[in-house]
Amino acid sequence: MTIDKKLSDELDRRRAHALAGGGQKKADDRHAKGRLTARERLEALYSKGTFQEFGLHAKHRTRHFGMADKDIPTDGVITGCGFVDGRPVASFSQDFTVVGGSLGEIHSKKICHALDHAVKAGIPIIGFNDSGGARIQEGVGSLSGYGQVFYRNVQLSGVVPQISVIAGPCAGGAAYSPALTDFLIMTRENAQMFICGPEVIRAVTGQVTTMEEIGSAQAHASVSGNIHFIAEDDAHAIAIVHRLLSFLPSNNMMDPPHRIEADLSIVDDPALDELVPADPKTPFDVREVIKRLADDGDFMEVMELFAQNIVIGFGRIGGIVVGFVANQPIVKAGTLDIDASDKAARFVRFCNVYNIPLVTLVDVPGFLPGVNEERRGIIRHGAKMLFAYASATVPKITVIMRKAYGGAFLAMCSEDMGADRVIAWPTAEIAVMGADGAVNILYRKELAESEDKAAKAKELAAEYRAEFATPYLSAGELMVHDIIHPRETRSAIALSLRGLMSKRETRPPKKHGNIPL
Repeated sequence: MTIDKKLSDELDRRRAHALAGGGQKKADDRHAKGRLTARERLEALYSKGTFQEFGLHAKHRTRHFGMADKDIPTDGVITGCGFVDGRPVASFSQDFTVVGGSLGEIHSKKICHALDHAVKAGIPIIGFNDSGGARIQEGVGSLSGYGQVFYRNVQLSGVVPQISVIAGPCAGGAAYSPALTDFLIMTRENAQMFICGPEVIRAVTGQVTTMEEIGSAQAHASVSGNIHFIAEDDAHAIAIVHRLLSFLPSNNMMDPPHRIEADLSIVDDPALDELVPADPKTPFDVREVIKRLADDGDFMEVMELFAQNIVIGFGRIGGIVVGFVANQPIVKAGTLDIDASDKAARFVRFCNVYNIPLVTLVDVPGFLPGVNEERRGIIRHGAKMLFAYASATVPKITVIMRKAYGGAFLAMCSEDMGADRVIAWPTAEIAVMGADGAVNILYRKELAESEDKAAKAKELAAEYRAEFATPYLSAGELMVHDIIHPRETRSAIALSLRGLMSKRETRPPKKHGNIPL
């Protein structure tokens, strides 16, 4: 039996019309600006020929004000699933060439269908955000559509990875959907994300600002901390998605994509011995340590430009995917402030829900002192790190490189906060406070009576370190499990990870903890 030619031709016509989107002219305009169309983004994301579209023929059908005769192919969004590097992944891509990619009833239903499919199938979802916002002509229906998307973003959180690419405008309420996802990637040019634009801010508050100042990728990556990665263009954004997925499991019931070999190589790395300066006050770049620890030096840093006094990101040690959290001595001496605490705490919680072991590198003189930090709530924000580490049940390995003082020592995953293995270098100093501060408190009389106070303070600081801060004191109390040479660190972590892969740890039954937000 052969299908009727008219029916076949009608299918081909409708399919071609939907695939054309907003037309060739609008596609050419995007290309002229160095941008991809919505379909081209998906073609670049997926392995060739694997994308299956959901709702190709879905379109606006209601007769809202001003929309009765409007042709809206695919209702301005393309949804479906396919394979990325051999793994199934769901996605949606808003089509700005079709009514500005505005969100209406059918548009939101399509996105919700993709989200529902992702959670049912247990696969990651990638969203390309490029939209003029709510479709005003559909009134409160468009707001309802956003609400349905937000609700699903929350339901999927901690179940399957959600990655958002901001590849165009993302304004007003539309910005909250990507904000609810795990990782945000934003293109440097042609993308904006904001709640109120410069004109609205000026009209309401009188403040004069620019889009670059409040809505650009640079502003969100370095100041607000709303995004995790800056991409130079669409192709770069998609490359970041691919690399990020290479470290993540498909869902919370699976292990990350480890590359465990049968034989583990146990080899010292003498270069690590040379990385740490002899003077404990001399800073060094902790990323150089991370790269020596990570397989082939492959480290994917997350939120590189925000709260740079702490470094977070993904790598592998002995083939096992890990999340690194490390103080950065070259920025604010590695102190923990409000932004660093928020940055680290959320990363720790992400790693925990997706079964990614944590490796914490410690060189922290304390929480950042100051009136501004206290008034902005550093107690509440610092408590997030304590909460995140204490509630994490994944393998947790801590390496104390140098300073580990006060409450910050605990916040960087000490043995008391649940670390499975705590390793210290001979250069470690573990104490209630730093030597300089302690000398002023403990040895006031000796300093006052000394003719050369500077020399006396130096002498007393050395005595304090030897008596109160040596790693051997902590090791004697089992707060440190071993003291090793830096060159032995990679092998020690790799062996510990292998031994902890079968770790099982439960928490008291409850809906969820009440993290100090």
